[in-house]
Amino acid sequence: MNKEVAGFSLLEMMLVLVIMASLLGLAATSLSSSIGGAQIRAAGRDIAAGLRYTRSQAMVRKEPLTFHVDANERVWQAAEKPLKKIPDGMDLSLLTARSELTGENAGNIRFFPDGSSTGGRVTISSGELHWDVGVSWLTGKITLAPPEAQQ
Repeated sequence: MNKEVAGFSLLEMMLVLVIMASLLGLAATSLSSSIGGAQIRAAGRDIAAGLRYTRSQAMVRKEPLTFHVDANERVWQAAEKPLKKIPDGMDLSLLTARSELTGENAGNIRFFPDGSSTGGRVTISSGELHWDVGVSWLTGKITLAPPEAQQ
């Protein structure tokens, strides 16, 4: 009787291992570039949360409050909370009303008791990737725009 043995040859096993190693290498490269994007997105969300906090506190306290950004020092401050620094490798920029500038690359976005603001935009970037956190002057609404929406 002739019995056939089913199985894989050593060559087939080696080929599968080489393909799997190549795929893992590609996945690791892809993951490392998306981690930078995730860090920028997290920093953008943190800034948006600080802006929302400042707006809500201005409405609750019934007095104008400011959100401060210093792009040179790479720090921001919501209302009267402690300064927060953005992670290394990222940059900040601020677009705000001329009356709210406190330095060459520093200034405030002011929120009023009715929820409105002086308006502006905080941009957080790293290389080619950037996220914009916008503030509407009329409504004080805070928006976080992903890179896909910026084209």
